[in-house]
Amino acid sequence: MATVFQWSGKNPKGAIESGEITANSKEDVIAQLRKKNIVATLVTEKQKKIGGFSLGGGVKDKDIVVFTRQFATMIDAGLPLVQALDILSNQVENKNLGKTLLQVKSDVESGATYADALKKHPRVFSELYVNMVAAGEAGGILDTILNRLALYIEKAMKLKKKVKGALVYPTVVTTIAILVIAVIMIFVVPTFTKMFAQLGGTLPLPTRIVVGLSNFIAGVGGLIILGAIIGSVIGIVQIRRTEKGKYYTDKILLKMPIFGVLLNKVAVAKFTRTLGTLVSSGVPILDGLEITAKTSGNKVIEYAIMDVRKGVVGGKTLAEPITKAKVFPPMVTHMIAVGESTGALDAMLSKIADFYDDEVDVAVSNLTAMMEPLLMVFLGGSVGFIVVAMYLPIFKLITLIK
Repeated sequence: MATVFQWSGKNPKGAIESGEITANSKEDVIAQLRKKNIVATLVTEKQKKIGGFSLGGGVKDKDIVVFTRQFATMIDAGLPLVQALDILSNQVENKNLGKTLLQVKSDVESGATYADALKKHPRVFSELYVNMVAAGEAGGILDTILNRLALYIEKAMKLKKKVKGALVYPTVVTTIAILVIAVIMIFVVPTFTKMFAQLGGTLPLPTRIVVGLSNFIAGVGGLIILGAIIGSVIGIVQIRRTEKGKYYTDKILLKMPIFGVLLNKVAVAKFTRTLGTLVSSGVPILDGLEITAKTSGNKVIEYAIMDVRKGVVGGKTLAEPITKAKVFPPMVTHMIAVGESTGALDAMLSKIADFYDDEVDVAVSNLTAMMEPLLMVFLGGSVGFIVVAMYLPIFKLITLIK
């Protein structure tokens, strides 16, 4: 029976590609990719969904942080790896994580390294997580690496929360404003329109505008607008499913006047934090750049980092190709150059990440402070115009009666 597999691999140019293939087995997927001159690095069966929820997923970053800290404490206390996994598989609150840990424990008992056992569960443990664990095992500092991982995930969660907070507020207020205006135009204005029709005469221009819009929205126009919104959302989703589509939409997002600056700062913070954590944990710089590119969450940044990696492979320092990429601010490239020359690249990357975390805080505060009055003016102005337009004929009638 044919199954859908998700894959990622390297093309002849060394660039990372990913996608989905329907095949009978993993071997078939690898064979199909080989025909396209792609070397598969990861092939996993796509999880089926029931009622919108993924079977085998459902593990949150918070669950991973708690598990990682507890596991680090146990390893530091001298507990054997298998025993620690057995205890935590029964102790963790998330059932999916518990089942995954049991499978990891079974693989470790069978002779696999802890990193190799984790690698079989890419939906739960990211490539960054697995590589750092592998470096920790090789260096005999697994407990230290696990604590670093937990700290990294916590900071990444805070960064994500900041961005969500910046986007949620204007989205919610705008949605409420649109709904309020739509209710007024569809249900309230027609009542006034019937009353004005009985009075006769010519309505003031603002009233005619509002009545015309009301008739348009309440009729076929409303369906056209709704269809256009749904069509736009579906179109964007479909475009984002392609490699080029992701790249161009991410490029547009980074160039947006307000949100683009915020997203750029988030990208710098994430890049420096991830690479700094990997380098300080003993992961080779080339592997670190590849993992950082994959976890960037933005195709423009991903391509830029992969170009930086090619430059490093060609014998250049890290700072040289980063300067040519023109994605990161000059301050970042200068600080990385200083870090390389002094042999403290990991510490310098962490300092940059801390600085840009603070910058994201400031950007989010400024964005919220700017958006709040603009949204209030939009909502108050729209509703106020409709109310005045509806009462103008009444005021005119009162004047005529007097």
